[in-house]
Amino acid sequence: MVDAKNLSMKYDKGKSLALENVSFSIDRGEFAFFVGSSGAGKSSLMKLIIREEKPHSGTLRVFGRDVSRLPKHRLPYLRRNIGMVFQDFRLMEERTVYDNVAFAMTVIGSSRREIRRRVPHVLGLVGLKDKARAKITDLSGGEQQRVGLARAIANRPAMIIADEPTGNLDPGTALDIMNLLRSINLRGTTVLVATHNREIVDRFKKRVLYLENGRLVGDEQKGIYSHVH
Repeated sequence: MVDAKNLSMKYDKGKSLALENVSFSIDRGEFAFFVGSSGAGKSSLMKLIIREEKPHSGTLRVFGRDVSRLPKHRLPYLRRNIGMVFQDFRLMEERTVYDNVAFAMTVIGSSRREIRRRVPHVLGLVGLKDKARAKITDLSGGEQQRVGLARAIANRPAMIIADEPTGNLDPGTALDIMNLLRSINLRGTTVLVATHNREIVDRFKKRVLYLENGRLVGDEQKGIYSHVH
């Protein structure tokens, strides 16, 4: 699914590398945490996977294709197969829950019939079936993140990338969101989570890749946050 070899990246102005010589491979259906303090390189890595940024050197293959060589017209295909979940939700606040999820499907050209069938289904999966007509501004933070998750899975992506998905949530709600991500993973979707939530990582005992100052310093199956460091 994702294969990185000697990946390095620097931002234009900066002298220091955001990522340095990072190599790892993620298999189809895997669940992996990318952990490390703020500025460790987690978000930079996520941006490379969805081709928001290009590597300075090394190669990154996603779904078997070298993403730095993908022509612009192939980017929508890449991103259609990746569902993104963000710390700040990035929802259309004046629209309803239903509209936010439907929009993600409209963008890729889904038919109205498919949208009418699929949106209630994914809202059911994240426990929001009865909130379809609610405005985003009327929801709690946890409910908003569930909408973010519903939107991410609406187009049946092969992979979900969640960048600090529990960063703005209380511990109980954070656990609910992570359990939802785990259930999505059990249905066969690859899930990558960038986080510095130690308790969540320790509880789930999944693969943990530890980044520090742009370098990959640990990679453990069934890891826990404190072990890797």
